[in-house]
Amino acid sequence: KSMSISKSTQYGSINISIDAIASLAGGVVTECYGVVGMSSQKLLKDGIAELLKKENYSRGVVVKQNESGDLELDLYVVVSHGVKISEVVREVQVRVKYMLEKSLELQFKKVNIFVQGVKVMK
Repeated sequence: KSMSISKSTQYGSINISIDAIASLAGGVVTECYGVVGMSSQKLLKDGIAELLKKENYSRGVVVKQNESGDLELDLYVVVSHGVKISEVVREVQVRVKYMLEKSLELQFKKVNIFVQGVKVMK
């Protein structure tokens, strides 16, 4: 899997690492209402979702490029207990798409959210 996405401009090409995309996306995700944090794709042995620290956000983000060059993003998250998951997910999708397109000038065709866990906040 590619570790970076290339983009051509009139001045040359830009390579944007998956880590850079992940930390941008993760930063937006974790600020969204109803989201506890980013999670890794793999659940821990007991089926519990592991919350990722900032430096590991890339473990919860998958960037895919299909044959026609369209970009897709898979995000793995943990949400708060008692929130309307569909609303939280929609908000995350809209905000992440907007932020990445604004910051990186990359168009993401899809932002797929995988809710890996629900956490009761004390």
